[in-house]
Amino acid sequence: MDWSQYRFHSEWELPAPPAAVFAALERAENYPLWWPQVRAVTPVDDRSGVIRIRSTLPYDITFTAREARRDPAAGVLEIAMTGDLDGWARWTLDATGPGTRACYDQEVRVTTALLRRLAVPGRPFFRANHALMMRAGRRGLRTYLEAV
Repeated sequence: MDWSQYRFHSEWELPAPPAAVFAALERAENYPLWWPQVRAVTPVDDRSGVIRIRSTLPYDITFTAREARRDPAAGVLEIAMTGDLDGWARWTLDATGPGTRACYDQEVRVTTALLRRLAVPGRPFFRANHALMMRAGRRGLRTYLEAV
């Protein structure tokens, strides 16, 4: 097993129709407005940008996100990631009554020397850190969608 590889899955129930959720999620440059751990998004071009995140652990993670799939009809947004994290992340949206179920899946490998050295002893902390970040993102997006 490569301890520097991670798979994550989260499901968010959101109080807005899929089209509104898709519109919010496809504008990554606005993530810092509603997701506290997304510290900065710097567009590179119309399909990519550099993202800096930091949750409860005192360490910034920076990666370039490049659009891999944008399919509003299917409710799918996917990015390829390179940098401190290499891999991919995908949002899949489905209508649930008047709202949306947003499923977030991610498969990444950490590439920085420090995170690789801490892969085994730090793994539970890294996973908990990710869970806290996702919880805050869900709360932030719910509030953001209710305001627009």
